[in-house]
Amino acid sequence: MNTTNYIKLGFVILGTVTLASCGGNKNAGMQQGPPPPTQVTKATVTDQEVITTDSYPGVVVALNEVELRPQVGGYITAIYIKDGQKVTKGQKLYEIDRTKYLAAHTSAQANVAVAKANRDKAKKDADRYTRLAEQDAVAKQRVDYALTDLANAESQVAAAQAQLSSAANDLQRSIIVSPLTGTIGISQVKLGALASPGTTLLNTVSSNNPIAVDIAVNQSEIPRFMRLQKDAKAEKDSLFNVQLQDGSIYNGQGHITAIDRAVDPQTGTIKVRISYPNSEGRLLAGMTVNLKALNKSSEHQLVIPYKAVTEQLGEFNVFVIGDSSKAEPRIIKLGKQFDKSVVVKSGLKQGEVIVVDGVQNVKPGAVVTDAPADAAPGAQPAAGAVKK
Repeated sequence: MNTTNYIKLGFVILGTVTLASCGGNKNAGMQQGPPPPTQVTKATVTDQEVITTDSYPGVVVALNEVELRPQVGGYITAIYIKDGQKVTKGQKLYEIDRTKYLAAHTSAQANVAVAKANRDKAKKDADRYTRLAEQDAVAKQRVDYALTDLANAESQVAAAQAQLSSAANDLQRSIIVSPLTGTIGISQVKLGALASPGTTLLNTVSSNNPIAVDIAVNQSEIPRFMRLQKDAKAEKDSLFNVQLQDGSIYNGQGHITAIDRAVDPQTGTIKVRISYPNSEGRLLAGMTVNLKALNKSSEHQLVIPYKAVTEQLGEFNVFVIGDSSKAEPRIIKLGKQFDKSVVVKSGLKQGEVIVVDGVQNVKPGAVVTDAPADAAPGAQPAAGAVKK
């Protein structure tokens, strides 16, 4: 092949390469066009009545509970009850050795009898000297002495009666009776134990029906609970349910019986007591429970599905779909969460459309379109609040 042919072959190869290059650039340009819309599911911001459930740790307490401590001292000579049994008001529970109290009572009765006899004699003397004085048969001074003796005798009778009353009280207090109807606990003393007045704990008796649950409520919620306390319909609405430690719910009709007098400055909370019927005895004093309180909003609130929310650096965002189906991020403030929805305090308006499913695939300014129904199974167009 001569030189001319080599030159012609070079031009042919160069042209082929140039054409290929131009064709590649053209195809690349076609591939760099606008990306297709991102498929998402959407929801409309709705204005709804919201009822949420607030949970408070609580402690079950007896409305009536009394510690039994003796008012007189001595050895325990009788125990009339079994541990944990039901008792009625006035029922005999314990007996303290009554020997010395019986003796003191008998002695006091005798002292009263002696004092009354002395008084009767003094009265007769005073009457006799008074009549003689009226006849000028005795000196008036003698009458004064007789009247003084009578007054002293009357005082001695009063003192003896006071001692008898004290002895009778001590004798009565040597028998400890139940101050209320309820359940007694496990005895803290045995037969023969020495009981000291006012210090030895014998047992504790409490009434378990009705019973109460104490919860600590933040001071910001005080107005709400005060309204519930005054609302006669609140007891009928099952606003307060008790969740036990095994997860079961005690559905008794609870009502607020008391709100403490002051806020605890250390915690910023106030104690609220809610009473429940407890005929079956499921609630026992000292149990720790969770109290579930329904919280119905006084006005409608904006609600969105919670899965539409993303969090970045402590701020909550949603993608709002605006003109030309473009999604733009927006910072919002959240309220209470319930079920699969959440309340929006600010950042959105009723009727705005937001991205729910597919948020992770959306970029600011991206065009979005509705995903096929089978692409997001179970997706809902909007999350509804619980309505009463």
